[in-house]
Amino acid sequence: MKLTDFKVLTFDCYGTLIDWETGIWNALQPLLSAGGIALEREDALARFGRYESEQEEATPSLRYPTLLAAVHARFARDLGLRIHADLNERFGASVPDWPAFPDSAEALAYLKRHYQLVILSNVDRQSFAASNRKLGVTFDGIHTAEDIGSYKPDPRNFAFLLEHLEADLGLGAHDVLHTAQSLFHDHVPAQKAGLARAWIDRRFDKAGSGATLMPEQRPSVDFHFKSLADMARAHREAMA
Repeated sequence: MKLTDFKVLTFDCYGTLIDWETGIWNALQPLLSAGGIALEREDALARFGRYESEQEEATPSLRYPTLLAAVHARFARDLGLRIHADLNERFGASVPDWPAFPDSAEALAYLKRHYQLVILSNVDRQSFAASNRKLGVTFDGIHTAEDIGSYKPDPRNFAFLLEHLEADLGLGAHDVLHTAQSLFHDHVPAQKAGLARAWIDRRFDKAGSGATLMPEQRPSVDFHFKSLADMARAHREAMA
């Protein structure tokens, strides 16, 4: 299997293209400061991963800003802090402030010359539009949890993706390389859907799984890169 075997890269966005862990941590600071809590970053991210996953499973049709607000309220409750409705809403609206990884825009611009690019993301359209402006590329398809009515790792999201790749772009599963950071949200269901997978291992130098849960059984991947820049570099070498 080679990187040049595929026609479309289907991307997770948050954690893969957008540095959501930095965004989440920054957006939690008003609550932690108000409560005088000295919470370690990795502890906060692990809590987020657990709270977010449980909320997505419990309320799959909830728009992501509202879901994030509920996650923020749970942070306050579980830490024994006063719940501030305005801070919950601020956290829910924080996605547009989350930064892109430094290599994302340049690598995407290169990959766009060789593949069609499609997003499969656990957010809403409005939040993704703000992030897309940081990425600087026009995607050939954008599919969000708001469109689908469920959140990854629900297999419905990958079924929706494959239906639209065929209907909109005339592409089948064999044309797809799903490109993502989260083993839990993306690689486990993508493997079950029969897709080839490239792991962008943004946390290669950190312990734990950060803002995502660790799957019960680690899935196999077809390609493993530490960054999107590394993937673009490997593609250049494969072309040469």
